[in-house]
Amino acid sequence: MQSATVPYVPITVSPFVVSTVNVNGVRAAARKGMLPWLEATDADVIGLQETRANDGELTKALAPALDAGWHLASAEPSAKGRNGVAILSRTAPDAVRVGIGAKEFEDSGRYIEADFGDITVASLYLPSGEVGTERQDEKERFMMAFAKYLKKTAKAASDSDRDLVVVGDWNIAHTENDLKTWKTNRKNSGFLPEEREWVSALLTDKAPWTDVVRALHPDVEGPYSWWSYRGKAFDNDAGWRIDYQLATRSLAERAKEAVTERAEAYDQRWSDHAPVTVRYR
Repeated sequence: MQSATVPYVPITVSPFVVSTVNVNGVRAAARKGMLPWLEATDADVIGLQETRANDGELTKALAPALDAGWHLASAEPSAKGRNGVAILSRTAPDAVRVGIGAKEFEDSGRYIEADFGDITVASLYLPSGEVGTERQDEKERFMMAFAKYLKKTAKAASDSDRDLVVVGDWNIAHTENDLKTWKTNRKNSGFLPEEREWVSALLTDKAPWTDVVRALHPDVEGPYSWWSYRGKAFDNDAGWRIDYQLATRSLAERAKEAVTERAEAYDQRWSDHAPVTVRYR
């Protein structure tokens, strides 16, 4: 689904600001404070994940933002109340594509990408998984299919001199610096050795991808982007860094600032995730 209310103007200006946030249900997020955040942000493009809404529900929840000039492209989930990804943008995209070319996940609402001039921005919601269950099997099947898609897409981008950034909730903490309580999560989905190795394979020196936030914040704990609503996780900053912006190298080299927009207090959160915003030159 796409909406457009003003003429298209290519996004070629500098800086180019990209945000990503798992909204944990767009209707609830809109009620809790997402709409004022949209009014205040200077992002050019925003990737949304876990909208948990069909196109009609999504449009209704974001109506004030759309009326203010935002453009919306979405991949609604086939399963009611689950998944769902979208892209909000200041200008209408040239083209929108949904899915990763795997039949199993064709209607899952987990991946969407949109072209803006010579830049492609994708929004990803990778399955969360649960060890010993079908959910983990599904996650691993998605990871296998997605790795192939990323390889093909990166080559196509390179051949056409395009830049590409895949933003979203990857549901994997890559290193010990990406998870506060890593010692107690070594056997849990999201920090399994094989999951972390999968991310490492995407980020080798020979691979085309760069973890932009980590590149700008090397050798530090976090910055975390997700905190459980349980206990004192947020107050103690016991979080996970699972919301990434993986960019092709030429675009990653243009990144000058990465900020995790952590709420000032627990009761000011409108999602259990915080927006992760990167400024590209």
